[in-house]
Amino acid sequence: MTATISKHATGAHVATERARRPVDYVWAAARISIGWVFLWAFLDKTFGWGFATPAAKAWINGGSPTTGFLKGTGENALGGFFSALAGQVWVDWLFMLGLLGVGAALILGVGTRIAAVAGTVMLVLMWAAELPLTTNPFMDEHIIYAIVLIGLALANAGATLGLGNLRIVRENAWLR
Repeated sequence: MTATISKHATGAHVATERARRPVDYVWAAARISIGWVFLWAFLDKTFGWGFATPAAKAWINGGSPTTGFLKGTGENALGGFFSALAGQVWVDWLFMLGLLGVGAALILGVGTRIAAVAGTVMLVLMWAAELPLTTNPFMDEHIIYAIVLIGLALANAGATLGLGNLRIVRENAWLR
């Protein structure tokens, strides 16, 4: 059962129970999966576990988590703008905090609305850095992930298999 908050004629907020539907579990699985994509990117870039980031280029070893991707955008439509951001400390920190925050929020099921907004901004910026796309006129995985993030927020996906049912989360919409 998931709790939902309703406002009665007295103005009091009362928790009511709603049975979970199969689609709630699908949204929860999507939330946790995309959360893992963001969290894994943070972990691999931080520690250089050799998947996308070799140990020598790990953030803890002095590597820049944004340089590889952003330097590779130089020939793209917005490449001058994005290439100039590559390796800047403030960009590295914002990017890594974004990966960690979005990943943790989605996996835990708390702050999914904030995570959806932050994740969508990050994904749209990554999409823009790659323009023009080589395999499709406008659509790629960044846009698909962004659409799913918005769906997660609208579906209150943190309430199923997450901490979204905690009383503090139910009573504070900004934590959903």
